Amino acid sequence: MNTMGLWGRSKTAAVRVPELVPTAPLRKARVEASIPVAVEIAGQWAWRILALTGTLVVFGLLIVNLREIVIPFMVALLISALLVPFSNFLRRHGLPKWLSIVIALVVFIVVVGGLIYLVVLQVRAGLPDLEKRSVSAYTNFRVFLKTSPLQVSDSQFNSYLAQVGTAIQSDSKNLASGALTIGTSGLHLLTGALLVLFSTIFLLIDGTGVWRWVTKLFPRRARTAVDGAGKAGWLTLTTFVRVQVFVAAVNAVGIGLFAFFLGLPLAIPIAIVVFLASFIPVVGAIATGVIAVAIALVYVGPIQAVIMLGGVLGVHLLEAHVLQPLVMGTAVKVHPLAVVLGVAAGSYVAGIPGALFAVPILATINVMFTYVASGEWRALSKKRAEYDAAAGVFEKE
Repeated sequence: MNTMGLWGRSKTAAVRVPELVPTAPLRKARVEASIPVAVEIAGQWAWRILALTGTLVVFGLLIVNLREIVIPFMVALLISALLVPFSNFLRRHGLPKWLSIVIALVVFIVVVGGLIYLVVLQVRAGLPDLEKRSVSAYTNFRVFLKTSPLQVSDSQFNSYLAQVGTAIQSDSKNLASGALTIGTSGLHLLTGALLVLFSTIFLLIDGTGVWRWVTKLFPRRARTAVDGAGKAGWLTLTTFVRVQVFVAAVNAVGIGLFAFFLGLPLAIPIAIVVFLASFIPVVGAIATGVIAVAIALVYVGPIQAVIMLGGVLGVHLLEAHVLQPLVMGTAVKVHPLAVVLGVAAGSYVAGIPGALFAVPILATINVMFTYVASGEWRALSKKRAEYDAAAGVFEKE
C-alpha cells in the first residue's frame, strides 16, 4: 500500500513550522537596541535643543514686531521694581495704598524732571563760555593741522569744508526724510512715555493681580513652580535696580568730580549723563567716560585729558573690583563675562534698549531657572494638591 496516503504526502515527513512575523513593538525594541546609547542621548538632546531654539526664535520675533509695546512695558517694569519697595515702605508706616503710590510716582517724576532741568540750566548758563572755548579749540585745531606733519594749509582746509557742505546739500533729500523720521520717532516717543506711565501705575496698583492672572495661564500642576520662580525673579529684579542706582551714583559722582576739578565745561551735565548711562552695566560708564576724556582733550588740554582718563579708569576699577563683587554680586548672580556678552548681544539685537535690559533679563531668568531646577516648589505643590483634594477641587486639564 502506498505510504503516501490519501493526502499525497508521507506521514513521516517533517512538518514545516512557519516563522513568526515580528510585531511592531518587537521591531521597535530591536531598532532601539541597535542604536548606541551615546547616539540616543545625543538625539534626545538635539530635538529638545531645536524645540527650545525654535521657541526662543518665535518669541524673539514677536518681541521685535511688538517692540513699541514691549520696550515701554519693560521700562515700566524696571520703574515699578524701583518704586514698589518705596511704596511698601510708606504703607508699612501707616499711609493708605493710593497715597503711597501717588507719593512714589511724584518723587520719581520730580527727581527725573529735576535732573533734566539741571542739565538744561547748566547748558544755558555755560553756553557763552562754551562758545568761546569752541572757537578757541577750532583755532588751535587749525594751527595744529598747519604745524603737524600733515601740513594742511588754510586753502586745503577751506576746500575740505566746502566739500562737506556740498555733500550736505546733495543729501538734502536724505536729511528731509531723516527729519520726517525724527518727527515720527518723536510721536512714538510720546506714545511710549504714556504707555510707560500707565503701565507703571497699573503695576503699582495691582501688580500682584497681574502676576496671578499670568500664573493662571499655565497648567495647574505647574502653577506653584511658575509662581515661586516669578517671585524669586521679582526679588532679584528689585534688588538689581536699587543696587544699580547706587552704582550709577558712585560712577557719576566720581567722574563728575574729576571733570569739575579739571575745569571741564558742563561738569554737572557730564555727571548726569554718566549716571543715566551707568544703568547699562560695565559699558555705560566707560562710553560716557570716553566722552568726558574727549571734552577734556578739546577744551582743556592733553595733560588734563590724560588725568581725566586716569579718573575714568579708576572709577571703572572701583566698580569692577569693589562694587560689582561686594554689592552687585548679591543681586546679579551672573558671571561678569556673561554680563559683558549679554550687553553686547542685547545692543546688537535691540540697540540701547537691548543693552539696558540685557543684564536684568539674564539675572531674572537665571534665578527663575535655578529655583525651578532646585525643586523647592515640589513640597508647596504637594501641599496645594492635598488642600485642593480636601476642598473637593478637581483638576480639569
